[in-house]
Amino acid sequence: MLRRDLLERTFAGEVTPRVPVTFTRHWPGDDQRAADLARATVDFQRAYDWDCIQVFPASTFCVVDYGGQDEWQGSSTGDRTMVKVPIKRSLDWTELRTLDPTRGELGKISEAVRMVVNALRDDGVPVLVTLYSPLAQAARLSGSSVVMRHLRTQPERLRTGLNVLTESLLRFIDLLKQIEIAGIVYVVEHADFEVMAEAEYVAFALPYDRKVLDSLPTRWWLNVLNLRGSVPMFTLASTYPVRALCWDDTEEHPGLGEARSLSRGSLMGGLSQHLLHFGTPSMVRDAARKAIQSVGRQRLILSCGQAIAPTTPLSNLRAVREVADTAGGG
Repeated sequence: MLRRDLLERTFAGEVTPRVPVTFTRHWPGDDQRAADLARATVDFQRAYDWDCIQVFPASTFCVVDYGGQDEWQGSSTGDRTMVKVPIKRSLDWTELRTLDPTRGELGKISEAVRMVVNALRDDGVPVLVTLYSPLAQAARLSGSSVVMRHLRTQPERLRTGLNVLTESLLRFIDLLKQIEIAGIVYVVEHADFEVMAEAEYVAFALPYDRKVLDSLPTRWWLNVLNLRGSVPMFTLASTYPVRALCWDDTEEHPGLGEARSLSRGSLMGGLSQHLLHFGTPSMVRDAARKAIQSVGRQRLILSCGQAIAPTTPLSNLRAVREVADTAGGG
């Protein structure tokens, strides 16, 4: 079965001959050059034959061109850390200027995406691009505590900055429209009751999220919302116009079984980063089968709610692939 047919049948709620599966990870070092990021992504896809593949840059890629500086400091996730932030005062939000998506880090990532699409076109692999919401970008530009302070004390100045971040993101999306991708993975980090009230999120993030998602072309048929946080606003996230929701269902509420009744879309998850990293292949197989059974083999893309660690045992990835290839993981 072709990958798109498998995924479309999954979205339709059908019981499919096998369960679609995909994972993503950071590429420390290789994420600094377009050709190396593209090659790492393509090699990962060809090694495991995932049903879709994300081009997954460092989470800082959207913001370093505003004057920030990042580096990899040995994080176990493989992600980079902002070591210099350009936003220190609330007035700094008013000085941001819209980025040219063909230059700098954005230009580099778009070139990597183009390389991945060209390399995998004959294989029929849906290619997704990871993008971070304007508020998630704002937190990287200033630090999490600073952006929350400005949100509550200087809201109009922050909104000025969010408007610029949104416009830059929309320009980057316009550039991606020239490449044959299947969609995006849109990362939302503040729809979390431990971070803010839902009313705050609706006021300071939802309008920008909707502006971004409403700009996506209809031919992008595989858009995913990656909802991060300790107590995610799952009900709100379920209203977003995407084909699938991805969150850490193994650690946070709701679990897969309950989420099936809360969301009309498909679910992406079932396995934890910790288990994949520290468990045995037998433990991983058992967890994958349990996840599949919890949703009755319907509307599930077997995955992880976050990027897997670069040091995840390859045997564990093969174990998931084996389970997904059986009829419903039986």
